[in-house]
This record gives sequence, C-alpha cells and structure tokens, in this order.
Amino acid sequence: MASRPARLLLNRRTATSLTLILITLLQLGCSSVFFYPDNAVYITPDRLNLEYEDVHLETSDGETLHGWWLPALTEEPAKGSVYYLHGNAQNVSAHILNVAWLPEQGYNVFTIDYRGYGQSTGAPDIEGALHDVETGLRWLVDQEYTQNRPLYLLGQSLGGALGVTLTSEWTQRNEHPPLNGVILDGTFSGFRYIAREKLDLFWLTWPFQYPLSWTIPDDYEGTDHIAGLSPVPVMVIHSVRDGIIPFQHGVRLYDAADQPKEFLQTDTPHAATFVIPAYREAVLEFMEKGL
Repeated sequence: MASRPARLLLNRRTATSLTLILITLLQLGCSSVFFYPDNAVYITPDRLNLEYEDVHLETSDGETLHGWWLPALTEEPAKGSVYYLHGNAQNVSAHILNVAWLPEQGYNVFTIDYRGYGQSTGAPDIEGALHDVETGLRWLVDQEYTQNRPLYLLGQSLGGALGVTLTSEWTQRNEHPPLNGVILDGTFSGFRYIAREKLDLFWLTWPFQYPLSWTIPDDYEGTDHIAGLSPVPVMVIHSVRDGIIPFQHGVRLYDAADQPKEFLQTDTPHAATFVIPAYREAVLEFMEKGL
C-alpha cells in the first residue's frame, strides 16, 4: 500500500492532469472528445481472405481520404452494397472485422477513414467528418457495381451518428439513388447529449457540463434528424450491456424515428454485435426486405 505522502503526490498529479484536460476542453470545446484516431495498421482485408482495393478520395476542402472497397465473394451478382462508417477510435483497420462477414453473404462493402484517421489527411472534427462521409457516399453511388442495386448504410457508434445526419440530408434533398436501409449499431442519440452525459459523470467537469456541451453545435442531434430518414427503413441496434453508450440512447433514437423502423436489443459489449451469428442473421433479414 502506498504511503500517505505518495498518495498525496499521486492525488496532486491526478488533479493537475485533470485540470489540464479541463482547460483544454474550455479552450477547444468538446468536439475533439469524439475523435481518437491513430495511424497504426491493425489488420488488412487480405489477412481475412477478402479481396479488396485501396481507394483514395479528394475532398472539396483539400483533404485526401483513404478507404477500402471489398467486393462480394459470390459467383452471382452482388445482392447490394453496404457503406460502413466506423466508430471513433483507432482507424478502419481496427474495425474491419465488424463487416468482414458481409462479402461472403453476397454484399459489397465500402468503408473510409475520416480525416485524421489511418492514411486520411487532416484533423478530425464533426463538420469535417460529415463532409467526409458524404464524399464517400457520392463516390460509392457512382461506381458501376452499385448501379441499380440496393444500397445500405451501416454505422457503429460515432459512425451511426454521422450516418443519421448524412442519410437525413440525402433523403430530404431527394438525392439519387435513395438508400434502401440504414442500420445504427451502438449509436449515441446526439453529440451534445452524450457530451453532457459524460461530463456529468466526472466531478471536475460536472459543474461545466452545460457550458462545455454548448460548444458543440446542436445541428447534429440524432433525435432531431432521424425522423428525416423516412421512408428509408431504419434498424436501431443497442446492447443492454453497452458500457460506452448506454442503452437509453438506442431507445431515444428508435422513439424519435418514423416508420418503417425496427429495434434489435442485443447483449454484447459495445461494438461487438457481429460476433453473434443470430445478430448477423437479423441484419441480413432486415436488408433482404429491401432487395
């Protein structure tokens, strides 16, 4: 057991570190807390026996995005394509296992790293990431392999939050082609809402939960946008054991969505949905309704 002087020193160091974090948040706002990118390569699709192509996209504001195109692994034409938006940590190479099962089920997969992640240039923020996911979708719908075939968006955690705003705007502008379905897995119900919730949990940031959360624009709250997905079918997936994004967020999103909609209650850790075959089957059944 540490001595009393050692414990006091540890407490002072902890308080100093937390104070520096708070000062940073007060100076920069909260939007940075949604992004934890790195540039490491964790696994590439070939190690999972998947065919793939590297894709590099130029954004209108001068960034270069990196993505992977994974074609369906079936002899017959692909059933459709899935646009996958990953969560807020690491980069796409750490998340690829979440969709590696789809090509053998007959679906193409396209996924990108947001600016600042992996091989993508720039520094991440909410508006930049929203710009990136629209850039990726516009590339996808222009590809020969996606023409006249169903198109789905699968977003996990942060990716789902970005996907709600993207799909709502895409639908309301009557962009072509319309999406055939949106799957939201472990998604928080709003950027400002989750920031306030997390700040409320910590004694140092608790008094600042409202002023800090107000630094996040309220234009991107999922509960405000998800009704705009209709008539695109939406499936909300959330785990009762999600220790990162509490279950109530999935319920709030589902309640705010218009029909057609489905709710899949799961029982796995955060973003671990697709390790369970039954949950994969539920998603496949949802997508097959759009075929």
